[in-house]
Amino acid sequence: MIDGRDGEYAPRERAALADLMEAVGPDAPTLCEGWTTRDLAAHLIVRGTRADAAGGIVIPALKGYLERVQAKVATRPWPQLLRDVRAKPWWAAAPLDEAINRVEYFVHHEDVRRAQPGWTPRELPSGLSAALWSRVRAQAKLALRRTPAQVVVTAPGHGTVSGGKGGQMVDVTAEPQELLLFLMGRQPHSRVDVAGPDNIVGRMRSARYGI
Repeated sequence: MIDGRDGEYAPRERAALADLMEAVGPDAPTLCEGWTTRDLAAHLIVRGTRADAAGGIVIPALKGYLERVQAKVATRPWPQLLRDVRAKPWWAAAPLDEAINRVEYFVHHEDVRRAQPGWTPRELPSGLSAALWSRVRAQAKLALRRTPAQVVVTAPGHGTVSGGKGGQMVDVTAEPQELLLFLMGRQPHSRVDVAGPDNIVGRMRSARYGI
């Protein structure tokens, strides 16, 4: 397995996602609720090329505008959408591309992979696993901030981070990529061991983490 050159994983994930989209077609399911691969492609294109609309991802007042722009982009011919997904945004020089797009494209690659029958976890390059663990450390603090427990998140070989509001103990253990998907709202499709009080574990497995 070849590690990313100089840590350039965003371009690899972008290309792999586009290849997978091409293989499964525009109407394949994804883990993004209500979205097909066509819808996901439109989201990625708007996020990367339409700063006027992309703010709707995090700003509720712009959400309707974002949805209208994405719907229009989604009407483009499928080959054009694939070309646009493959194209790195003009503003994304290598360091910025990694900082902003590595996790985005990794997660959405898995959104397509894990929505297909018979998927299995990938064996990731060690450098990518380490980079994802760095995001897990920040995401755990954010996603778990309202959890009524002391949550200890562990990726063996990478480290441990704690989150939650305190109280009863919950241990969450997995590889970095699985932890990231869990903390980004893909709990049913992540392979994570969660040990603790049943009521809190149940709440965590159904919580709406992520944006």
